Amino acid sequence: MRRFLLNILLLCGFAISTNAQQVTIGNNLLYDAWLTPNLRVGTRLSPHWSVGMTAGFRPWPTNDQTSRKWRHLLLSPDVRYWTDSVNVHHFFGANLIYSHYNVSEVRFPFGMYRSVRDERRQGDLGALGFFYGYSWPLGRYWNLEAVIGAAVGYTQFNRYECGHCGKKLGTTKKAFFMPQAALNIVYNLPGRPRLEPLPELLPEVESKPAFAPFMTPVTNLTYSAGRLHQDERPLHVHFPFDKSVLLPEFRNNAEVLRQILDVTAHALADTMTDVRTIQIVGLASIEGPVAYNQKLSLRRAEALKEYVRQHLQLADTLFEAVGGGEGWTDFRQQLQAEAEQNADHAAELRQALDLIASEKDPNRCEQKLKRLNGGRTWQYIKTHILRDQRNSGYMRVMYKYEPDKVAPLINRAIGLLRTDCSDCHHEALQHLLTIRHEERAQNALGVAYYLCGYTSEALDCFRRAAANGDRDAIDNLRQLEHP
Repeated sequence: MRRFLLNILLLCGFAISTNAQQVTIGNNLLYDAWLTPNLRVGTRLSPHWSVGMTAGFRPWPTNDQTSRKWRHLLLSPDVRYWTDSVNVHHFFGANLIYSHYNVSEVRFPFGMYRSVRDERRQGDLGALGFFYGYSWPLGRYWNLEAVIGAAVGYTQFNRYECGHCGKKLGTTKKAFFMPQAALNIVYNLPGRPRLEPLPELLPEVESKPAFAPFMTPVTNLTYSAGRLHQDERPLHVHFPFDKSVLLPEFRNNAEVLRQILDVTAHALADTMTDVRTIQIVGLASIEGPVAYNQKLSLRRAEALKEYVRQHLQLADTLFEAVGGGEGWTDFRQQLQAEAEQNADHAAELRQALDLIASEKDPNRCEQKLKRLNGGRTWQYIKTHILRDQRNSGYMRVMYKYEPDKVAPLINRAIGLLRTDCSDCHHEALQHLLTIRHEERAQNALGVAYYLCGYTSEALDCFRRAAANGDRDAIDNLRQLEHP
């Protein structure tokens, strides 16, 4: 058994050394919960196959006089088959398990191995296991894996009367069955961008299936994330007069709410942007007492905050709702625009603008506006301006800005791949290999691989992108697999 495991270790080491660009390092969080340091190193063998080695070692308690102990060493080489592509979504696998253990007075979950509670066992075990797992991408280099399975094996151990004394009760050999479970946090080593020597294209290129690649330029996510911050026209959500209940069917709220959710989701999905706070500012009309409108604006901000939070399933701590009070700034801008567009009332509206500039107290300013020109100007303002001002205000996303460097590089490569220039195709491949771990680059990388003669690698990229819902990759894969 030990010689066999040594051979497996050497094989894994060779695989890792020859595939330095495809290595992952993982840690089983469930194993950590049992205070056992552990590590899994994996490497890709082909588009659908990978191998790995898991090791766990718990040396404590080092004092032999301690009764309760679970000292053990575990080694477990495994092989995995990925249905989409390596490190993407579903996988099935098999593993060998070897452990040397010294256990006593341990209560395993679900009532397993009850006899260990009353005596000490020291020995070795070997097992063969099978498992199923799923991998979720958490970021550019990180994944989360959940694994469940079972193993059957054989063990031989010495039995002792208690955890610290040396009185031997006998030796036992028996077969056993045990469950397997893991929750792995996985880091994909980026390595150095490297392009292997490209093979010369064979003269029989006519025998390859006709290929008209689909490539849609990718969106610059930082721009999408920054729209709320950069847009000079805030996104306004309207409320009925003197109300703070958000009604999606009221006026054009449905379209504006959809836009707010879309832009916020893009901001949160952008790995180049660190979203710190989503600040929602509520506003109220200038009508009524200032103190009342301040409270009304805060209730409106809270209503919009709760709508966004629930629809995007976000933590409440990510939001800051602010009562902006009466929207005098918006009101002045609307008044100025109306004066420029309506010549018949321009003079009276400019009088109102001059009054607002000279009177700093909001309550007195409102009363003077109502009396201006015998109330005629106020009636016009109520009909043509204030109806549009009764809204929740605008929303700002506060974040640490970093430009999206990935999208321009992908789009530059797409431009090169659309030419008939072989050197341009190779240049595009060189660029894309520097960001080969980026999910948005997989379809373009697949096209570059294929045009440069790497058919197997191209299919791997297309499968990975297709598994993540990339329509271009699905069409490209269909061309090559079903010509």
